[in-house]
Amino acid sequence: MGKTTLALRLAEDLAEDLDVEVVSADSRQVYRGMDIGTAKPTQQERRRVKHHLLDVVDPDESFTLAQYQDLAYAAIDGAQLRECFPLLVGGTGLYVRAVLEGFSIPRVEPDERLREQLYAKAAAEGYKALHRRLQELDPVAAERIDGRNVRRVVRALEVCHQTGKPISSLQQASPPPYRILQIGLTIPRDLLYQRIDQRVERMLSSGLVSEVRSLVEQGYGDELPSMSGLGYRQICLYLSGDVSLDEATASIKQQTRRFVRQQGNWFREDDPRITWYDASHPAFVETVLARIRRFLEE
Repeated sequence: MGKTTLALRLAEDLAEDLDVEVVSADSRQVYRGMDIGTAKPTQQERRRVKHHLLDVVDPDESFTLAQYQDLAYAAIDGAQLRECFPLLVGGTGLYVRAVLEGFSIPRVEPDERLREQLYAKAAAEGYKALHRRLQELDPVAAERIDGRNVRRVVRALEVCHQTGKPISSLQQASPPPYRILQIGLTIPRDLLYQRIDQRVERMLSSGLVSEVRSLVEQGYGDELPSMSGLGYRQICLYLSGDVSLDEATASIKQQTRRFVRQQGNWFREDDPRITWYDASHPAFVETVLARIRRFLEE
């Protein structure tokens, strides 16, 4: 059982006592038309439980962390005004931390000319050259950001350039005025990898190739940040004839496994703020539900 399925189950089990609204914390589910590859909740699931922050922008529109944080707080506050219980659900660590810890995010407008120069540098000299530049200007941010995530490195350099200050010095935290219960799901690694493979196969059988082809035909190329996500980039390579479908599928599975390992940098099992549950345990849903009920009674 994944995060979305668990959220639906919890919402329905809690419905006797209160209404639940889900606030997505997934950086890919904000894009319209990107449903299968992001495992976005279906329309039927959305009718069962109200969801926020799905289908916010088109794939070629920019969407910043600051925008996400503002919309997430608005959704949470709105749910509480309606006397509903908000569930922040998702695996994008930066989004989750920005909301729960109250990041003070630099409101710096994009500098397209500078971005083009930086992306060109990364293409010509490799991502490590760009990351070395960030290490010189902001070693704290460089330590936090994986050099292979060129988009985040470019954003950090952009903020440094426009403000004259390291982005890390501007990202101070001021926790929001919420009572927060953090729940994390864990699962034995071999079983996790098996489920990843099964999920990728389901996406392909559900029409992932057709979804990506439709996006490309609408003019959304693989140079867009939205199209760089897991599944989309690899299927774009397949559609352009650079790899076979089998090669693309194997790459999606491999990169998904790597992404899951990297999530450990955001959600650590030794973090005392997070209560972890083994999602492979037969009674884990009932255990999580009991913990939430205790939280609501505190």
